[in-house]
Amino acid sequence: MADHLEASVTLPSDPASVSAARSYVVGTLAEWGLPSDTEAADTVRLIVSELATNAVQHTFGQSPTFTVDIALHRDEHLRIGVTDSHPRFPKRLPAAVQQDNGRGMVIIRWLTAECGGKLRIRPTREGGKTVSIELPWAVPTAQ
Repeated sequence: MADHLEASVTLPSDPASVSAARSYVVGTLAEWGLPSDTEAADTVRLIVSELATNAVQHTFGQSPTFTVDIALHRDEHLRIGVTDSHPRFPKRLPAAVQQDNGRGMVIIRWLTAECGGKLRIRPTREGGKTVSIELPWAVPTAQ
């Protein structure tokens, strides 16, 4: 495989774009060798859903689009980032049992850590932010 692979898509900040982001990432990773019917693909699918949902719901209409970037480095590390133009960083909210929301970052942190990865949040030069995860890349071997 190549030493470095990258892919990117920019989508409107609309709830329908969450599904499009998931499909794009899982499809791209399948092209790179990660079958979409694996536990790793399911984990990535959930993480991307949460990242994209946050970019749509928590930018309060101030980010008309969000961008999903995927990078694979030397068949060792997978990085997925979601960038929006809203300056506010995600906040850890109290997740009361009655709440239907507020758990996205908790889910992302937990899944990322469970896979041996890292979560990063960085400001962009344009005043927005990128929330990204980096995971070890492990393609299941054929048996």
